[in-house]
Amino acid sequence: MLGAQGRAVHQCDRGWAPVFLDREQSISLMSVGFLLEKPDEAVVWRGPKKNALIKQFVSDVAWGELDYLVVDTPPGTSDEHMATIEALRPYQPLGALVVTTPQAVSVGDVRRELTFCRKTGLRVMGIVENMSGFTCPHCTECTSVFSRGGGEELAQLAGVPFLGSVPLDPALMRTLEEGHDFIQEFPGSPAFAALTSIAQKILDATPACLP
Repeated sequence: MLGAQGRAVHQCDRGWAPVFLDREQSISLMSVGFLLEKPDEAVVWRGPKKNALIKQFVSDVAWGELDYLVVDTPPGTSDEHMATIEALRPYQPLGALVVTTPQAVSVGDVRRELTFCRKTGLRVMGIVENMSGFTCPHCTECTSVFSRGGGEELAQLAGVPFLGSVPLDPALMRTLEEGHDFIQEFPGSPAFAALTSIAQKILDATPACLP
């Protein structure tokens, strides 16, 4: 999605140097994919080795001065999620941004994620509903393909902010798959408006979260 395939991680005097995505080095990235010899290679590691790598990604990467550190995790409440929270705890993380799709099965999984956050003392910054309808590429009308409103209803029940809904947009999917800049190429897309609104809400809430 970020067009960083084939990039390599190098050692520096402060540990691993992250992969920079632009000349100004405004966005840096670290992924286990950079450490694999073959891109299709499966990572078959037991828990302790995975947990150790997560800690390394936090403490042994020369991140430098950051405005935000974003950790993208798969759904679940596994050892990896616990290791991530424990590695970040000394840096007082702002919280978790929880993403769901409208279907009841997904909402049920996310409800457990919220319980996990409460038990680990991680603040929930808000819930986002993804795949909320389908945006027609010709007329831009949005149709509810699955269902709609599950994320907002869950946020109300859980007492956490609902940050917005992002529709399925063929232009967004295509640019992500090709590693292009969706924001620059499709500023008129409904998905663009939804994403920028969600990002602004997070930015507006950030000062209140700082210690």
